[in-house]
Amino acid sequence: MTFEETLAKLCNLNGISGDESEVASFIIEQIEDHCDEVRVDNMGSVIAFKKGAKTPSKKILIDAHTDEVGMIVTGFAPDGGLTFATVGGLDSRVILGRKVLVGEDEIPGVIGTKPIHLQNEKERKTAVPADELYIDLGCSSKEEAMELVQPGDPVCFCGDFAPFGNGYLKGKAIDDRFGCAVMIDLIRSELPYDCWFSFSVQEEVGCRGAQGAVFSVKPDVAVVLEATTAADLAGVSEPKTVCKLGGGAVVGFMDRSTIYPRDLYRLCHEIGKEKGIPVQTKTMVAGGNDAGAIHKAVGGVKTIAISAPCRYIHSPYCVVKESDVQAVRDLTLALIEKLGE
Repeated sequence: MTFEETLAKLCNLNGISGDESEVASFIIEQIEDHCDEVRVDNMGSVIAFKKGAKTPSKKILIDAHTDEVGMIVTGFAPDGGLTFATVGGLDSRVILGRKVLVGEDEIPGVIGTKPIHLQNEKERKTAVPADELYIDLGCSSKEEAMELVQPGDPVCFCGDFAPFGNGYLKGKAIDDRFGCAVMIDLIRSELPYDCWFSFSVQEEVGCRGAQGAVFSVKPDVAVVLEATTAADLAGVSEPKTVCKLGGGAVVGFMDRSTIYPRDLYRLCHEIGKEKGIPVQTKTMVAGGNDAGAIHKAVGGVKTIAISAPCRYIHSPYCVVKESDVQAVRDLTLALIEKLGE
């Protein structure tokens, strides 16, 4: 299976926070013959160890999260519509009218609201809150809907991963299945130093899986692979673009949950110049990722995040560029070698 095929499969799988088992099973299938140890912790994170050519003086952990944003069924309307809550940072403006899959049987539904010609002027000018939307399963009554799904069932966007344009990729859950695909690729490769890998759960609801995984591994240094917001769009001026597709791997100095060690920040940019790997700086202090949980655990872990710039993050269609994904992979491997030294 090629890297793009692996990424497509990962993105098309369903796995909102707290329901990542399908993704975990696929990951284990892909890595179990290439690892010296694979286990699943009590939260559902997949933790793997891969022997490299040498043993580093400090234990290295590479992390990416398996979960995606989505929704969860909370109840039923009398006409058979489903009420729901969002899981993770999901903007209600991007979900109206979208096709979704509900529950283990992946029952198709559509997210609906009051028709625009029945809305008043104020309603037409504002986004409809998620708690005023509903999921239409094509049922005519509450009783009919209750035979198909139950409260707590996950709701995911439909997988439709595909390449498009000049080297771009689109699909749901690229945040952060691309990071998982990079780690799978690294595990299948020959590594210069021993490495631990954590495919962590529940990042989108507070970096919960990484908190457990880092206590299990107890690394000295960690590298978090993530997707980060790219606003390189018409009408957005610098530095509010944050980062740009085609600009390479993103390495920032600070976000809302982590101040990254200056030496690791500089090292990543130096490696990029030395090896011809495109690396860009995140130009806004915004967002957060598993580094926020990892760096302050088990006595403190030196942690850096390497991200792929991603347009329309946390939506049914994330967009990244293949060259940026490759840059993340190349920079991560080069950083492993430097950290091992």
